[in-house]
Amino acid sequence: MPGTELFGAAEKKEVNDVMETGIFFRYNHDAVRNDIWKAREFEAEVKKLTGAKYAHAVSSGSTAVAAALAAAGIGAGDEVIVPPFTYVATIEAVLFAGALPVFADIDETLCLSADGIKKALTPKTKAICLVHMCGAMADMDAILQIVHEHKLVLVEDAGQAMGASYKGTHVGLFGKAGCYSFDFFKIATAGEGGVMVTNDEAAYKIADSYCDHGHDHIGSNRGMEQHPIIGFNYRISEIHAAIGKVQTQRVPEIVQKNNANKKLLTKLLSTTEGISFATIADPNGDSATFLNLFLPDTAAAKAVVDEFNAAGVSGFNYWYTNMYHFINQWEHIKGLKTAAKLPIQIVGAPQDYNNLHLPKAQEVIGRLISFGIRCTWTEEEVHTLASKISACVQKVVQPVTE
Repeated sequence: MPGTELFGAAEKKEVNDVMETGIFFRYNHDAVRNDIWKAREFEAEVKKLTGAKYAHAVSSGSTAVAAALAAAGIGAGDEVIVPPFTYVATIEAVLFAGALPVFADIDETLCLSADGIKKALTPKTKAICLVHMCGAMADMDAILQIVHEHKLVLVEDAGQAMGASYKGTHVGLFGKAGCYSFDFFKIATAGEGGVMVTNDEAAYKIADSYCDHGHDHIGSNRGMEQHPIIGFNYRISEIHAAIGKVQTQRVPEIVQKNNANKKLLTKLLSTTEGISFATIADPNGDSATFLNLFLPDTAAAKAVVDEFNAAGVSGFNYWYTNMYHFINQWEHIKGLKTAAKLPIQIVGAPQDYNNLHLPKAQEVIGRLISFGIRCTWTEEEVHTLASKISACVQKVVQPVTE
């Protein structure tokens, strides 16, 4: 969790600015806030980092996805292609938008593949909600070709990939709208928070209103503002924005240190029989928050996980059995177990979610073990971790290959 490794005086100073004014609300109160506007400053830092023309800070990465979908015009009855490997919030956001998730296969990038998207297309497909997983990025050239050919709307969930880029463009800026997460487990954290980014002014204005009950934010009297659309409350507080501002400024340093530690760990493990690595579509754009290892098959991966646990190795995720990130455990999604009826339960699901055929996802995620990279590791700590990982893998793989 790189962001949480670097909390310090800068974050405290920004929070204290807000505490001294007593204005935690991001809008209005101009006369008493002493020109302290942390949400605006947070958004400015995200724009500076990513090159986005517009950024809108919200209460979470999840609400950032909801804002991006709304800004892109995705709503009731729209079929949206989604991955089976993502934090479940991606799917929740599509469902609560009234849209219909269509699951497609992934590849060794850990993201939706062009081939998987092609196989999932129907005449009713309106959009792709592309997720850049585990700190890296999807194969954007291949995916954009499909987007343009079929005139689809592209929304990017880059919640796990802030700081990553593809051929010089930051992820989140290839489609109509994108988003980043600033929750406690991300490369930069505000505790809770998210940001929607776009290069489309109209999409930005929609998000700006949509995330604050439809307010147009024109003038200085909140009670007299117009409401061009219906919205809801996805606002970020000034306290969270203050932390997010500083953490965003730290991202370039974190990415640099992450990459150095990841490259060393990769080098040390590259000679261990049985280990291979996930595909990075653009290695120069890796945010390097994870080192993603592949074992020969699912059985080997499960056995290695057992060895890790027995040896006290920590800091890894085995997503295949993770309750929040892989479709195999999403019984509530597959069964549409909702608190109240959603549009999908009226118009019908576009797939039988209990009988999906996603062979590549099952094979890839079954073999995948991801280690979180820490930007504060010493070289000695990296060597020690590599030795432990290698020893556990050798216990499982060598007897099979001898």
